[in-house]
Amino acid sequence: QVQLVESGGGLVQAGGSLRLSCTASGRAFSNDNMAWFRQAPGKEREVVARITWAISTYYGDSVVGRFTISRDNAKNTLYLQMNSLKPEDTAVYYCNAAPPVAGSVAYWGQGTQVTVSS
Repeated sequence: QVQLVESGGGLVQAGGSLRLSCTASGRAFSNDNMAWFRQAPGKEREVVARITWAISTYYGDSVVGRFTISRDNAKNTLYLQMNSLKPEDTAVYYCNAAPPVAGSVAYWGQGTQVTVSS
């Protein structure tokens, strides 16, 4: 059974840092493109950062320069280092994995809450 499990969320003051982890199980994900999404109350889910199987990265405009996505294929784990956090970063953060083939099944974690207080 394929599973993605996020961890590392919590409550932090503005300007602080958190590191999210997403551990995958059930199969190897080294050939998948992976990403972090987030969803704030009343808003649509949005992409935060992506990392391809070839380690190319992409960041949403609102997190450029503050967040860093990385992966450790040996540990089947995806990370998101979040620095200089702002109250507007408050959301549930979701891990996503998908093979780089059109029409492939994408996998989602259950989400982890990040709350940034002002």
